[in-house]
Amino acid sequence: MQGQLSEIDTRSILQLIELGQRTGELLVETYSAQGATQITQPSWFVFFLNGQIIYAGETEADLSRLTDHLRRYKAESSLDQIPASSIANFTTQEYGYLWALLEHHLLTPAQGRNILQGMVQETLFDLLSLHHGAFMFELGTPLTPQLMTLEIAPLVARIIKQVQEWKQLHPYLQSPDQCPVIANASLLREALPEATFQTLDHYADGQTSMRQMARYLNRDILTVAKAIYPYVQRGWLQLTYNSSKIEHRSSLDLSSVTEPPKIVCIDDSTTVCRAVEFMLNRNGYEVSTAENPLDALSLVFQVQPDLILCDIAMSHLDGYELCAMLRQTAAFRQIPIIMLTGKEGFLDRVKARMVGATDYLTKPFGESELLMLLEKYVGRGNPERVTSTQQILDALESELNLNTP
Repeated sequence: MQGQLSEIDTRSILQLIELGQRTGELLVETYSAQGATQITQPSWFVFFLNGQIIYAGETEADLSRLTDHLRRYKAESSLDQIPASSIANFTTQEYGYLWALLEHHLLTPAQGRNILQGMVQETLFDLLSLHHGAFMFELGTPLTPQLMTLEIAPLVARIIKQVQEWKQLHPYLQSPDQCPVIANASLLREALPEATFQTLDHYADGQTSMRQMARYLNRDILTVAKAIYPYVQRGWLQLTYNSSKIEHRSSLDLSSVTEPPKIVCIDDSTTVCRAVEFMLNRNGYEVSTAENPLDALSLVFQVQPDLILCDIAMSHLDGYELCAMLRQTAAFRQIPIIMLTGKEGFLDRVKARMVGATDYLTKPFGESELLMLLEKYVGRGNPERVTSTQQILDALESELNLNTP
C-alpha cells in the first residue's frame, strides 16, 4: 500500500492497518521541490504488530529525543555507557538504545514504557497534522524485541482531538518547535504561583522548544501549549526558534569564520571524487576524498569533517552500512551526512533516513545544487581558499553531465 496523503489521510491509513491486523512498517515522508532539486523534509516510520503500534519516530537517527526523555529520570548521561555493539542488530538507533538501557538496568521497564508511549504520541501528533506527503506500508517481520504495543483507535482519537485544539491556538502558536522566552518577568511572576514561575523561568530561555518541555515534564505537546498560550497572547511570553539547532553553521556570522568547512566525499568513482573536490575547492571548502569505503572510516576519524558526502552504491561496504556505522559513534551522531545516489525513489530516500542520513542528493547534480545543500548545513566556504581550477572543472562537468536538468 502506497500513495499520497492528498489522496488518503494518515488517520485512514492507520485505521486500515488496524482493521487488517497488519504487521510491518509504515513510512511517511514530506518533501518540497526547489528547481531541479528535491529538498527532503522530515520523514517518519511507524512499526506495527498485528495492527498495534510497537514504536514510531523520525527516520533520522538522532538521539536528542531519547536524551530529552531521559532527562526527567536524570539518566541522560547513561547513553554513554551503552557500547555500539549493543544496538548493531536494531533497525532504528533510538529504539536500539532504549532497549539497551533496559538490558543494562539503566532504566526500569515502567520508565521505558513511559518513554516509548511519549515517543509514539509525539510522532502521531506530527503525522496526523500532515496534509501533504508520500507514504508506503510494507508487510514484514515485526520490530523485535517488543517492550509494549499500543491500540491504534483510542490513541488516534485522542491525538486527533489534540491536533484540532492545537489549530485553535494559531496564529499565536504555530509550531511545537517554537521556543518560549520571557518578555515580562514581573507580570508573569504576579500571575503565577512561585513554583510555576520558577519552572517556566527555567525552560523559557529561547533555546528550549515546547516539544522539549513536553518531554522534560512528561506532558503532551497540547498541555504545554495551552499552559503558555494566555501569556503569549498578552505578550508576556514570546516565541522564537532556536536557530543554533537548525543548522551547524548557517546561523553564524560567516564573515568571521576563518577556517573553511571541512568536507569528506566518499565515492568509489574517481571522476565523481575529483569533480566534487574541484567544485568545492573553488568555492572555499576544504575537501578530502576517499574512493575505498573501507579506507573512508579512518579518513573520517582523522579529518573530523563538518559534513560527509557519501555514495550509496559502493563495493565492499555500501553507503547505508557506512552511514549506520558512523551514526553509532558518538563523535559523528550529529554530523550532517548527505547521501549521493543515481537512484530516484521514495524507498531509497526513506532507507537513507533510516540509517541516519541527513539529506539526499541525486546524481547527476550541478554545482549550484551541491552548494545549496552545503550552505544549508555548514554555511559558505572561505573565499580565501578559492583556487583557479575552472578549466579542469568545466571538463569534468561536461564528462559527468553534472548540469543536466
